[in-house]
Amino acid sequence: MVSSTTISLVDRRAAVAGIGLMTAGIFMFAVNDAMGKWLVATYSVGQLLLVRSIAALILLVPFIWRDRATFARAPRWGMQTLRAVLATAEVGCFYWAVSYLPLADVMSYYLAGPIFVTAIAGAFLGEAVGWRRWSAVAVGFVGVVVCLRPGSAALSWPALIALAGSLTFSLSMISTRTLRGTSDTVLVTSQTVAALIFGAVLSPASWVTPSMRDLVLLALLGMVAMIAHVCVNRSLKLAPASTVVPYQYTTIVWAVLFGYLVFGDWPDAFMLAGAAIIIGAGLFIFLRERQLARRASFSEPPP
Repeated sequence: MVSSTTISLVDRRAAVAGIGLMTAGIFMFAVNDAMGKWLVATYSVGQLLLVRSIAALILLVPFIWRDRATFARAPRWGMQTLRAVLATAEVGCFYWAVSYLPLADVMSYYLAGPIFVTAIAGAFLGEAVGWRRWSAVAVGFVGVVVCLRPGSAALSWPALIALAGSLTFSLSMISTRTLRGTSDTVLVTSQTVAALIFGAVLSPASWVTPSMRDLVLLALLGMVAMIAHVCVNRSLKLAPASTVVPYQYTTIVWAVLFGYLVFGDWPDAFMLAGAAIIIGAGLFIFLRERQLARRASFSEPPP
């Protein structure tokens, strides 16, 4: 018989491993974003998406073969296609925006994703959202406005593209909620193929023959992103989401650090203040949803 102390120790070790994997995954996403910003100064968004997707598909081949039977059983291919298009648009917006804006600025807008998801789910999916979470959504939008600084030179079309990317990311998350029965391999493969098609259509118009070094870096974009996804997914299997998800906000730390060390960018006071407001609102929404999950047996959802 296994004692409760032993079980508790195993749980703690799994939680520590989950936190480590989540932190490592977010770090690798930040590395991927910094590499993308550096490469997009020379190569078009279409070319980045094309080479990145080819490299990712090469890594996916063993998983596609293993799970090949799940593709025929995948539900709602119309929604699958919409999700893949949204995911491709989001990545395109990110690379487009980051070619003009500091990395930390773009990531600040993307941190608003959980806030947008809550607002969209409440308004269009009929999910119950009480006044506390609506208040957090409003506060989060204030943070976005602080980042945008309307009326100043900072309110530019690259900033609006970054914000559009955050909204598109939120819509892709909503579509993913409706496809919960679909295997991870199908979801990742469909969005990778969509990005490859998009890149193949756009890249010939602005193709730049890459050097061997840059070709390796372009391929690494897809590989690093795939490994980061594996780390995050494994993290969520080892530890509860309530334990590891808040560590996703470490992305702003890496974005500021890489932005300064690699590109010489440092976010101004408005951007840092707006990011802090967005993170605070996002954490409140996350903690509130965690609290509501514990009350799931109530017939009437609390506000």
